[in-house]
Amino acid sequence: MSILVPQLAGTGTLVRFALRRDRVMIPLWVGVNALMVLSMPNTLKGLYGTPGERADLMEQMAANSSLRALVGPVFDDSLGALTAWRVGVYAGALAAVTSILIVVRHTRDEEESGRQELIASAMVGRRASLTSALLTAAVADAVLALLVTAGLAGQGVAGALALGLGLAAVGMLFATMAAIVAQLTESARLARGLTSGVLGAAFVLRAAGDSATDDGSSALTWLSPLGWLENLRPFADERWWVLALFAAAIAAQGVAAYVLTGRRDIGMSFLPTRPGPATGRLRTASALAWRLQRGAVLGWSIGFFLAGAVYGGMAEGAADLVGDNERAREIFQRMGGQSAITDAFLAAMIGMLGLVAALYVVASVLRLHGEETSGRAEPVLANAVGRLRWAAGHLVTAFGGAALIMLLAGLGFAVGHGKEVGPILAGCLVQLPAVWVVGGLAVLLYGLAPRLAPAAWGVAGAVLLIGWIGPALDVPQTVLDLSPFGHLPKLPGGGMEWAPVLTLTALAAGLVTAGLTGLRRRDLTT
Repeated sequence: MSILVPQLAGTGTLVRFALRRDRVMIPLWVGVNALMVLSMPNTLKGLYGTPGERADLMEQMAANSSLRALVGPVFDDSLGALTAWRVGVYAGALAAVTSILIVVRHTRDEEESGRQELIASAMVGRRASLTSALLTAAVADAVLALLVTAGLAGQGVAGALALGLGLAAVGMLFATMAAIVAQLTESARLARGLTSGVLGAAFVLRAAGDSATDDGSSALTWLSPLGWLENLRPFADERWWVLALFAAAIAAQGVAAYVLTGRRDIGMSFLPTRPGPATGRLRTASALAWRLQRGAVLGWSIGFFLAGAVYGGMAEGAADLVGDNERAREIFQRMGGQSAITDAFLAAMIGMLGLVAALYVVASVLRLHGEETSGRAEPVLANAVGRLRWAAGHLVTAFGGAALIMLLAGLGFAVGHGKEVGPILAGCLVQLPAVWVVGGLAVLLYGLAPRLAPAAWGVAGAVLLIGWIGPALDVPQTVLDLSPFGHLPKLPGGGMEWAPVLTLTALAAGLVTAGLTGLRRRDLTT
């Protein structure tokens, strides 16, 4: 203990500083997650209001392996258990993403920017930064657990507590995992990508296991932390011992992260980045931008293709599950198309991937901000490279990459569904103007007010919230229209409307132009 205490000096101050820096991001991500969970009981009550309807749902889910892969098995017919079934896995994944962003931002991001070296020169312990990052993530996860427990207590205190603790446990498990990866890699972007890849693998393992069994007992399900969350069984004879699995994994990963951080120098990593060629393919700013972002484009492309294939294969099963439930049919129609329920499901899932693609384009655009604030842009611009040409390389990758991942998503849908290839591809590509508008807003913020550039994540989060939760909450159409995605034609199933598509495309072009104009006229930041 006497050895450990000096290495934690300054932790309290760093935690307060981290919470102050994240005073917008943490409430936004936690609030969206909590609202998604707490809004579900009323929605499910409207969908399955009678015991008979809930019993039919359980029978249909037991026989529908494709939908079990999407949302998991149902363990009880109470509203609390149905809430945990419907959103538990996704809320856990969102808690994991929040924790990954927090930990990487306050560890590897700080080292990559050089700020950690300044902090370490003061009276700050060697492990204080890592500890403060984990404590900040713990605060976010604890607030989420408190909100979920308090909000669902009316459905059963024990079940609400189990779900709240389970979501917090998933968040902390991936927080400690991100802490390990941040020691291994030299890039914050790579640390986020690798940890997110593990999260994606966890979702795939759980989906594969749940499609095989209807009670969560598959070995593949137990290999996934998201599978542990569903096997905690909130509101369905809770298995409290599953929390011990989380505790053991969190403790083991935390110890590994602390050992690793004590064995390397600041700014260094155990897996250093492989040096690349200085000539040839990197002779232009656009080639450099592609080299920096190609890994992210590849990862998103694979993920969107696989997601499209999975959702395409579930289309017929979704129609069987909805059946004659008018309330469920109305929600799918508000999210997607307006004709057959299969088309409505496909349009809804395509729209969901469009919302996620908005996150990609924001991340890709903000790579400009990262290159500028880290000082890496200055050596490039010191040569015969203008600001607009430098920015154009990253923006082509951002906006062109969005087109690529949506095209691959369409091909995945076509592979999984095997029908309506043309309308499905059109439905995926028609999402692009709205995705580009969100990216254009990110360019505008970066070009005119670089300090506000991270607020683009708030814009993307708000759009995701409106598109994801709005239809289920039956919010007014005027609220749905605040999102650019609310103006797109719903394909397949609906008719093609060119006016909103062209208007949104022109709006995106105007936002990008304004942002680049601001970039050209302002000073670079450091």
